[in-house]
Amino acid sequence: MKKFNWQIWAAFVLSLFAFISYFLLFVRFPVTRDFPWANLLLFGAAVVLMFFGLRRAFSSDRTHPLRSKIAGGVLATLSVVVLGLFVFTVFIFARLLPASHGAPQVGQQAPAFTLADTTGRQVSLSELLSTPVNGSALPKGVLLIFYRGYW
Repeated sequence: MKKFNWQIWAAFVLSLFAFISYFLLFVRFPVTRDFPWANLLLFGAAVVLMFFGLRRAFSSDRTHPLRSKIAGGVLATLSVVVLGLFVFTVFIFARLLPASHGAPQVGQQAPAFTLADTTGRQVSLSELLSTPVNGSALPKGVLLIFYRGYW
């Protein structure tokens, strides 16, 4: 005689924690903000717990089979809704943000700038275009890469 289905409740609480922890904790760190792998691992653990909890809820040896099936189904549905809301918010809704119209377009000449290189020395675009590469010819262009992470 089994009474309390802790797996389905743990899955629900873990899915809520996985959703909330991204916005309160993991968004602060670039390694977990750029791709929410930690939250996806938490959601994966919640799905595993949900599977075992639903198996237990729909087993034939429950004392109150109807109540167990309803509670298990409701909690599993809420957990899936929380997961879907997370996926929509982080992966789909983030792509709906408007593009920057002030950014240079492909093929357009870049405006003059001065930035720090990897050693901290200030380098300007005009300096990069006027300095010979390896003592030979002048460069034909400059490749500028923006990286969101930090070292």
